[in-house]
Amino acid sequence: GAKIRKWPSALEQAVGGINLPVSVYTSLVETVDKNLPRLHRYLELRKKILGVDELHMWDLYVPLVPSVEWKVTWEQAQEMVLAAVAPLGKEYCDALRAGYASRWVDVRENKGKASGAYSGGSFGTPPYMLMNWFDSLDTAYTLGHESGHSMHSYFSRKTQPFHYSGYTLFLAEIASTCNEALMTHYLLKVEKDPERRKYIINHALEGFRTTLFRQTLFAEFEMRAHALVEEGKPLTADVLCALHKELNDKYYGKVCHVDQIIEDEWARIPHFYRNFYVYQYATGISAATALARQIITEGEPAVQRYLKFLSSGSSDYSINLLRAAGVDLSTPAPIQLALDEFNDLLDQFEALI
Repeated sequence: GAKIRKWPSALEQAVGGINLPVSVYTSLVETVDKNLPRLHRYLELRKKILGVDELHMWDLYVPLVPSVEWKVTWEQAQEMVLAAVAPLGKEYCDALRAGYASRWVDVRENKGKASGAYSGGSFGTPPYMLMNWFDSLDTAYTLGHESGHSMHSYFSRKTQPFHYSGYTLFLAEIASTCNEALMTHYLLKVEKDPERRKYIINHALEGFRTTLFRQTLFAEFEMRAHALVEEGKPLTADVLCALHKELNDKYYGKVCHVDQIIEDEWARIPHFYRNFYVYQYATGISAATALARQIITEGEPAVQRYLKFLSSGSSDYSINLLRAAGVDLSTPAPIQLALDEFNDLLDQFEALI
């Protein structure tokens, strides 16, 4: 398809379609690659806490702070999210509080109801949220996440005409993940109990491991698989298995026993059947982390830039909207900042352990 349409490569076609420079993709892969020792440090800590002689791939899914029972009711979660996003100002908080009070959220599980959580609605309606409530901190984080999506939709639909009121997938996870970062910052500010602090920090560390590191591994897999085709090499299942195993060895092998069965994992990742999709999770968490840090450290100027971003929909190219908000994803800087944040959290976690 890329050849027929005269693109130099499939990657350039994928990012060029929304006017992104290829450096957005390559900066991500290269910067995460340089910071893999930080992932290895986290894996060493995981191995030590779990008390295992050999860390396996399945050990990555075991909770590190299993003893904390943290019940958060629906009512408490609303207040928690609103307190966390308070730095974004009165207009944002008043609109979100009014939304919670006017049934933007379908809260409880119900017969025949879809599982999971998402933000929806359309132009001219409130930005409704679907939840399946469970009294836990994780579900409170989900409320913060979906509220981020909904407030992005709320401001863009309120400000932009219909045809600019949506936003690209490249931008879609930024407002939601920024809210999660603000929640982590708020909870670490108010929570003194060391076990709960460990729980909060581990929640954030796992977010970075699964969204920044893991999705970048997937992004490199896609990039290299497409490059093989462009070099005229056949893509067999064996070739893809070997490539996936090689990347897992690079990411995890220094600390973790990379079990042979992981080589088949690529075949069950649904996003691979929609080309060059997964990198947007990693760029999204990086941009969100950078924006949250600016909001917390700079205050009002950063807040105003961010609110303008939320109100811009797709009225300009995604890369330009983010640059105006203070984040340039065509450079390694936001990726490195997110990885620095991961390292800071790791320092705090080690100190508590």
